[in-house]
Amino acid sequence: MDNVTHSLAGALIARVTAPREPRPDALPTGRRVFIGTLAGLFPDLDVLAGHLSPLAYLYHHRGITHSVLMLPLWAVLLAILFAALWRFRPGWRAYVGVTAWGLASHIALDVITSFGTMVFAPLSDARYALSATFIIDLWFTGIILVALVACLVWRASRVPAVTGIAVLSAYVGLQVILQHRAVEFGEAYARAQGLQQAAVTALPRPVSPFNWTVIVAEESRYRYAHVNLIRKNVPPEPHAGSGFIETLDAAYRPLSDPGWMQSARYGGDGGDAVLAREAFAHPQFRFFRWFAAHPVLLEAAASASGHCVWFQDLRFVTPGRTETPFRYRMCRDGKGDWLPFQLVGEEKRQVY
Repeated sequence: MDNVTHSLAGALIARVTAPREPRPDALPTGRRVFIGTLAGLFPDLDVLAGHLSPLAYLYHHRGITHSVLMLPLWAVLLAILFAALWRFRPGWRAYVGVTAWGLASHIALDVITSFGTMVFAPLSDARYALSATFIIDLWFTGIILVALVACLVWRASRVPAVTGIAVLSAYVGLQVILQHRAVEFGEAYARAQGLQQAAVTALPRPVSPFNWTVIVAEESRYRYAHVNLIRKNVPPEPHAGSGFIETLDAAYRPLSDPGWMQSARYGGDGGDAVLAREAFAHPQFRFFRWFAAHPVLLEAAASASGHCVWFQDLRFVTPGRTETPFRYRMCRDGKGDWLPFQLVGEEKRQVY
């Protein structure tokens, strides 16, 4: 989730978990909401690892700061820090509950997206993702914002906060139901194509909860379609005057005309595929094999001076975006060893 949503969610969860009848040594509601806002942001401090190296971001983002195993430690440390700001009046124990709830809200919001969260770090680097909510969901954020505004209007009541959490939970429940519908559509396609061993997944996409990318994965080939679950007609192509939202939404087609596409992990069966397999299996590319859920060949280039092979992850291929993040390539000069690089726009950056 984006940082704005995390901060708003931290504030809302702080309000909804406030005691009905605070004790004299309890936190004032305003301070509690402020601390919940900051605690909801705290786990994403791990993005600073990206300043060490591009790979440090992949290895550590959504790692130990997003771990349920580490949550008690972070909650206590943050509680002590906040208590110190108010000269330990009240003591740090009064802050633990709200910091823990803020951290937990951040982890939960990240798990429902597609990026993957290492909830059992540092014991395991396995990434878990419900993949029900797009990483920037304006409907999701809007529900939280409306609830917080209602909390300001009815300051003495917890009802607006409780209602906001209930509506938010129902919205995520709807997204899970829609995800199952998208998967069922992909499974029906796989059966029709005789793809008995294919695995089907559905990834949320921006603008609407009805927009999904359905992926039918074979051993090294993917068939995928960008669909809208309720749309009846193919939308017009975006043009120069199209707005940002219109451009993002235009790619999602009705289930009756999904426009299935194909991509392969290693490309075709020619020399490019041999080159791609060699680069993909190289020990220096282990980080991408660990990170990517649906890796595909983007491009392979061979010349007298060397070779380069580009890969991307279908999770991050979003129609309408000018750039696709997390694209990496392996390059070598002549008969030298392969070296990994990250593609950022048109710039090639070595990752080690």
